[in-house]
Amino acid sequence: MSDDILSHRASVQGIVAPGNQEIDQVPEIQSLRPDCLSEYIGQAKVVDTLKIAVEAALFRQEPIEHVLFHGPPGLGKTTLAHIIAHEMGGRLTVTSGPALEKGGDLIGILTHLEETDVLFVDEIHRTPKAVEEFLYPAMEDFAVDFIFDKGIHARSHRYRLNRFTLVGATTRVGLLSAPLRDRFGLFRNLDFYRLEDLVHIIKRSAAILSVTINDEAAQSLAERSRGTPRIVNRLLKRVRDYAQVRGDGKVDNPAVEAALELEGIDSMGLTRLDRSYLKTIIDYYHCGPVGIEAIAATLQEEADTLVDVVEPYLLKIGMVIRSSSGRKASEKACRHLGYAMQE
Repeated sequence: MSDDILSHRASVQGIVAPGNQEIDQVPEIQSLRPDCLSEYIGQAKVVDTLKIAVEAALFRQEPIEHVLFHGPPGLGKTTLAHIIAHEMGGRLTVTSGPALEKGGDLIGILTHLEETDVLFVDEIHRTPKAVEEFLYPAMEDFAVDFIFDKGIHARSHRYRLNRFTLVGATTRVGLLSAPLRDRFGLFRNLDFYRLEDLVHIIKRSAAILSVTINDEAAQSLAERSRGTPRIVNRLLKRVRDYAQVRGDGKVDNPAVEAALELEGIDSMGLTRLDRSYLKTIIDYYHCGPVGIEAIAATLQEEADTLVDVVEPYLLKIGMVIRSSSGRKASEKACRHLGYAMQE
C-alpha cells in the first residue's frame, strides 16, 4: 500500500496494524484493550464463536464473515473489532454511520481497503439510506457500482474491491434495516458483564496502569461499574488519581468510596442523571407510567441519551419497568432513593 494512502487513512479513521501498534489520539485508553481473543475477559459465548470463525477463515485463507455486534455502550464492541483485525493479520479502519454523509465517503474508504482488512462502522444504524445502498454489493460481492451520466446515456461500471470484513456496532439493533442486517454472517449481542469478570478486568487494568489495588476495593469498584468495562476502567483511573493525591497511592475501599462520592456515583453505580431520571418519574409523574419524551423534556435531556445510556442498566437491575404505556419506577427504585413504598 502506498505511503499517501496510509497517511490518509491514519489521519481520517485511525489504524491498527497487525501487531496492534495503534495510531490513536488516546494511547492510554487504547493500551487497556486486549490484543487477542485469548486475553479478552467476559462474553464467553461471543468469544468462542469468534475464535471458531477466525480459525476457520485463516484455514481457508479468506476473510472472516461480516460481523454485527449490538448491545449497550461500553461493552466491548470496538475492542472486539480491534481484536478481529489483529487476529486476521489485517488493518482496522474506523468510522461511524453519521460520519458517512454521502456515498463518496464510503467508496473512498472501501477502495483503500486491502485484503483481510477490517472496516469498523460504529452506530451503523445511523448510516444514511443513500450510503447504505453502496454497502449491499460491497458486502455480498466485494464490489461497488458506479453510474455515469444520466437518462439514455447512463452506464454503469463495477469496481472490484479487495475482500474485507465489515464489523458493525449498534446500540439500537431495531433501527437497522432488514436488508443490511441480513447481510451479516455473524450476529452477536453483548450483555452486561458479571461481577467476577469486572474484578478480573480491574486487576488487569490496574497492572497495566501500575496501580496497587486490593481485593475489597476491586469488588467495590466492580459493583459500581454498571456491568460495563468502559465505565470500570474510567472509574479506576478516577480512584487512582484520588489515591495518588489524597492518599498513599494505593487503592483501598475508603479511597473508592471517597473518589466515587466526588463523582456522584452511589453504592449501586447510579449517576446523578440516573437518580434524576428516577426521581422525575416518581415526583412528577407519581411513579408512572410516563412517556420517554415527557421525561426528557422535564430533565432537558435528549430522549436518545436516556434510551441508550440511562435506561439499559436501570432496566437490567429492575429499577425501571418499560411498557407500551410508558416508563414506571419500581419499588426497588423507591427504596433505593429513600422514598416510602408506593401503594
